Amino acid sequence: MRFATRPTLRGYGGAVAAGHYLATQIGAQQLASGGNAADAACAMGFALQVLEPTQNGPAGEVPILVYEAAEDRSWAISGQGPAPAAATLAAMRERGVTSIPADGLLAATVPAALDAWCRLLERFGTQRLEDVLAPARGLASRGFPMYPFLRLILRFCEPRFRAEWPSSASLYLPVREVGERQTNPALAGFFDALIRAERSATGSRETRIRAARNFFYRGRPAEQIERFVAEPVRDGTGRAHAGLLTAQDLAGYEGQIEEPVEAGYRGARVWKCGPWSQGPVFLQQLRLLEGFDLAAMGAASADALHTWVECAKLAFADRETVYADPRFEKVPLDWLLSEAYTQSRRALVDPQQASLALRPGIGRLPEGWPLVAPAGDAPAEPHSLVAALGRRDTTQLVAADTAGNLVCATPSGAWVPTSPVIPELGFPLGTRAQMFVLDPEHPNALAPGKRPRTTLTPSLAQLADGRRLAFGTPGGDQQDQWTVQMFLNVVDFGARDLQTAIDAPTVHSLHMPDSFYPRTSQPGAVAAESRIAAHVLEHLERRGHRVLRGGAWEHGRVLAVSRDPESGRCEAAASPRFAIASAAALA
Repeated sequence: MRFATRPTLRGYGGAVAAGHYLATQIGAQQLASGGNAADAACAMGFALQVLEPTQNGPAGEVPILVYEAAEDRSWAISGQGPAPAAATLAAMRERGVTSIPADGLLAATVPAALDAWCRLLERFGTQRLEDVLAPARGLASRGFPMYPFLRLILRFCEPRFRAEWPSSASLYLPVREVGERQTNPALAGFFDALIRAERSATGSRETRIRAARNFFYRGRPAEQIERFVAEPVRDGTGRAHAGLLTAQDLAGYEGQIEEPVEAGYRGARVWKCGPWSQGPVFLQQLRLLEGFDLAAMGAASADALHTWVECAKLAFADRETVYADPRFEKVPLDWLLSEAYTQSRRALVDPQQASLALRPGIGRLPEGWPLVAPAGDAPAEPHSLVAALGRRDTTQLVAADTAGNLVCATPSGAWVPTSPVIPELGFPLGTRAQMFVLDPEHPNALAPGKRPRTTLTPSLAQLADGRRLAFGTPGGDQQDQWTVQMFLNVVDFGARDLQTAIDAPTVHSLHMPDSFYPRTSQPGAVAAESRIAAHVLEHLERRGHRVLRGGAWEHGRVLAVSRDPESGRCEAAASPRFAIASAAALA
């Protein structure tokens, strides 16, 4: 890239970026009015639930990473709800379910997003819940302009809304034209109820936030959810199933603030969520890549791309065999990131030939895996899948403040295309349980109270020059591929700024099993943006990669902010892909 699509934004008053430009504006307003990074993140997170209902919702999930400058420590907020108490392997067998479907009610886990946002605000923020909810409440009540991507997905969903999901139809049909006003009165009413619960409570700011949180998990909304899921809904099995979620499941839920996992790379440090996410796969890739001179190979060269893809395959193979909720399973992260194990795995990389095998180093794959998809059967990129099938995706937000705090969050789940809207609340339930496997001997097997291993994976880093960086993207299994390439552009390939690093064309592997239903893999497949030189892609093909050529700008929506602790300068950048996300830096 000899130029960037837009400038990297710089200022000394903080920086934000979000998956929708109006959410970015809301985050910037929070910082400008005296809020910190956690306050801005919460305000953006609630706004995105209104603005991107096909990407995330209040009943979804949101892993969050926080750098707390005063303590010089990083934290992870799990933000991933567990399986309901009734969600057992026996319950699935009784229903004839051999793979948990991607839609309907059966795949609902306990809603975690609201808890995670309240926990972030309570522990790391300074504002009231009302302060960070007010902008989202206004968007839901008075509406926001319909935009092309949302309209495209709603148009695809229209037949199912009309035929099967009347509550979704009443909210989103007829589909508005681009620029017309989209409202959500029920969601505005839900936000109002949270604000009333906070106002009516007594005690500290934190106690009042907790009261609003408890209103959802232990009050009328939990009862409304239980009643709603009792009515069967047809799902991907071709049959109608009721949900397993109960008010008692919600009442017993408490999210966690945890120690993140970290690893070094060429003088930098990177922090990720634990193995209940796919986050450690980012770190495993870095450990493998540290043994190769990528800078000498050159950015976007056939040698560099081949080396990275082969390392990614090895890391993701381990994800499939051992990653799981560590409260239920012993995940050997120390060994996976150790020098001895890394060297043994690195030796498997053939510099001239792509491997077509799924090669985990420890553990075993679920029974019957890998399930191989017919060549060309699946779209090469999650956004393409969303656009074509109206199914699922994710969003992203990042924030940095003048005190040096950073927040990175990856909101997802409770997608409008995959589950009907609960009419009293204005949002659907999630379907993240589809990521469990039904092999009882596998670490990621379904069990009550267990978190499914999710793809959601925010990132924090400290670069060798001292800058702190928060970054992430939507994109399912591709999240820890596109962000790794952005990070390598900065660390190995000398990208002059964040926007240049984000704009650079990318590839990603589709070799690993898809984390989403129907869980198929495409051995040797590599999706490539067309801006990568043709001769480079031809070299990859000669090495055995099955290159799927795509559009010039179709891989994800990487967002990033940074702060230099010495100068106080903040930077923000957002991918131009799909023309929805934006960034802002404050003076």
